[in-house]
Amino acid sequence: MKLENTKAQMRKGVLEYCILLVLDGKPLYASDIIQALKEAKMIVVEGTLYPLLTRLKNAELLAYRWEESNQGPPRKYYELTDKGRSFLAELEASWAELVDAVGKVRKNMS
Repeated sequence: MKLENTKAQMRKGVLEYCILLVLDGKPLYASDIIQALKEAKMIVVEGTLYPLLTRLKNAELLAYRWEESNQGPPRKYYELTDKGRSFLAELEASWAELVDAVGKVRKNMS
């Protein structure tokens, strides 16, 4: 088993959660989302991001709006919906439980 494959699967498993976290409180353009994720060491490319954004939009967790740009065509800005904020709160609780469970496993193994 290769470490890089496992690490990629772990990142993939939390990517939607991270996207919702990045969008919490402010609408962002897709390249801004990618930049925020890169700064957090969650490397993601457009080919991965756009299908996730579409899936989150179709699940009514995200909405988007078009905004005129001074540098080219209009830009699509994504933001959380009320349903998305509620879902994020549920994910926050699930993440806390998961971190706690993994911490207990690590503690019991040492």
